[in-house]
Amino acid sequence: MQNIVTHDRLVLPRLGLGTWPMLGEECARAVQSALELGYRHIDTAAAYENEAAVGRALEQSPVSREDVHLTTKVWWDQLQPAAMRASLERSLDALRSDRVDLFMIHWPGRDWDLPRSIETLVALREEGKARHIGVANFPLALLRRTVEELGAPLSAIQVEYHVLLGQRQLLDYARQHGMALIAYSPLARNRIAEVAEIRDIAARHRAQPAQIALKWLLDQPAVAAIPKAGSVANQRINLGALEVMLDDEDRALIDALPKNQRLVSPDFAPAWDACDE
Repeated sequence: MQNIVTHDRLVLPRLGLGTWPMLGEECARAVQSALELGYRHIDTAAAYENEAAVGRALEQSPVSREDVHLTTKVWWDQLQPAAMRASLERSLDALRSDRVDLFMIHWPGRDWDLPRSIETLVALREEGKARHIGVANFPLALLRRTVEELGAPLSAIQVEYHVLLGQRQLLDYARQHGMALIAYSPLARNRIAEVAEIRDIAARHRAQPAQIALKWLLDQPAVAAIPKAGSVANQRINLGALEVMLDDEDRALIDALPKNQRLVSPDFAPAWDACDE
């Protein structure tokens, strides 16, 4: 599996398994089969309510925990220092682990004390409960403040990113600061197959549309992707993206697609203007 190495030596497999919205045995089976196929990057969150299933699968797998990158996240209403600490402790208990590889703020809070939240995030890293720290769903202006004003040693940012939604500004900034950008919903919530250009490219390569969309992401420096895949068949398809070889014509067609289709924007989302294309 190809890896990204960040400024602070986070080793992040480019292709991971997203686990939302899988629950219980479905989630555990998906994690188990993914590990058997060679996945070494598992993404979960407190809000997904599936950390216990992920932890059970990791514990039962013959794959060493040291060989698996594990990400979890704290929800936006738990960003007070004591609440953040309690959230991570609950996550660690559910995951049956004494630390995670990447601990992230899942969404910006409302009327929150950003400096205290970031201070706590950094402290949890220094205490060894998270090897690395990051943020998700931060617009560029907020990411700049977090890195430049507060000095947060972030390893990664996780955002919605796919062939129909551009993240050029965030990606440029992440690269400048040695961070990884982790793309969630990288298959645009299964809308990829509806895009004629993607279907045409897939036909030329005798590949699946999902593989084309994923490889476009995975070919980009500093970009990882975490598609959700519950079945072994879909996990194999996604792994097959690593074997696809896109050419300049393919990339030009994909680059020319409109990049303004944001599919994840709940009512508590921040203003996206600072990172939209």
